[in-house]
Amino acid sequence: MAKGAIEGLTKALAAELAPSIRVNCVAPSLVDTPLGSRFLNTPEKLEQMQKRNPLRKVGAPKDVANAILFLLLEDSSWVTGQVMAIDGGMNTLKNG
Repeated sequence: MAKGAIEGLTKALAAELAPSIRVNCVAPSLVDTPLGSRFLNTPEKLEQMQKRNPLRKVGAPKDVANAILFLLLEDSSWVTGQVMAIDGGMNTLKNG
């Protein structure tokens, strides 16, 4: 429910604030941070999480930071109202 609320808020604010302000959302999957450590704290857990991901890896903080950096650059000036899934394909690709 919270994820849907954030996505809805992103789109509503983007529509309301355009063209003055661009509003986007970054939605990462599991990232190797202290917050995600309980899911990655053994070699077995890490391997299991990697196998679940289509790219066969767990995200790094830099993966998320690079997406945010892109959104801050002029290169993304035509991007608004988007929810960027930074998840190695977890939400869109079948893992097979």
